[in-house]
Amino acid sequence: MSDHSTKRTRGAAIFAIGFTLLAYLFAVGVLVQVFLAGMAIFVDSLRWRDHEIFVRVIEFVPLIMLILAFPGRLPQTLRWMCAGMFLLIFAQYFTAHFPGAGAFHPVIAALLFVLSVHVATQARRSVFLATKEGGANHATFR
Repeated sequence: MSDHSTKRTRGAAIFAIGFTLLAYLFAVGVLVQVFLAGMAIFVDSLRWRDHEIFVRVIEFVPLIMLILAFPGRLPQTLRWMCAGMFLLIFAQYFTAHFPGAGAFHPVIAALLFVLSVHVATQARRSVFLATKEGGANHATFR
């Protein structure tokens, strides 16, 4: 892969790897958030506070990912998906506090999870490309 557009500098690679790690952490964070909601609904309603607090931990992760995507030289589609995830989080605030919109809250959570897994997978593929050099498979920076 000698094409200049597919090469990353070491600095760009560090940002891209950070993006990928945050993408996977965000997907896990969405699962934790859904679990906390389930705990509040089915086990103990006092767990709503945990659900409300935990969102504060993960709500800006997509924005940080968006920022890292630029110096990490990640594809524009990943940048747009990060912006979309960030907007979906704020749609969650809307559905939680606007009468009649609550039914969309778990639907948006499902969309957030699917999108976050997709972003993480695409980032991994973009950052680590399996190639054959010297007869051995290894990860290389694009």
